[in-house]
Amino acid sequence: MRIVTGSVKGLKLKAPKGFSTRPTSDRVKESVFNILNGMINFSEVDNVLDIFAGTGSLGIETLSRGASSAVFIDFSTTEIISENVKRAKFENVTKIFRGDFVKMLKKISAQDLKFDLIFADPPYKKNLANIALELIAELELLNTGGLIVVEHGADENLDTKIFETVRRINYGHTTSVEILTVKTSD
Repeated sequence: MRIVTGSVKGLKLKAPKGFSTRPTSDRVKESVFNILNGMINFSEVDNVLDIFAGTGSLGIETLSRGASSAVFIDFSTTEIISENVKRAKFENVTKIFRGDFVKMLKKISAQDLKFDLIFADPPYKKNLANIALELIAELELLNTGGLIVVEHGADENLDTKIFETVRRINYGHTTSVEILTVKTSD
């Protein structure tokens, strides 16, 4: 696993041993960021949130492309995220939260943090993506015009009452990525 482009292009990231995490593949990540390149200017992105961060790959990739800061949330891999952030020399522009994502999102909300770009790559088949989307909406964590990138099982459906799908990409029979934004009133 590596950073695709930007200031730390080619940086190899440390990943946990075993199968406790399912890192976003380089192919999927590169494809998603190519799509995002046509939608946003990364140097204008102030705050990024990477939920279920795993290795921190998505947030670090965004910082490498020019985003100002990133917040990472994971229950079990914060040491690896911290090490990868140090390798990329982004310690001064990141915050890492260890714990249950519901509690951590509420903690972040209490600090009045809002985000231009949010990544959510939860374990599949546990409805965690929908729970995360509900909380993001309820806590108003997404800035106006911001985007949410959700990776989920291809056989799972997102409940997008509040958000609208800007783009959906299927990667084989196992993985889908949806890019969402807040619905505008008609």
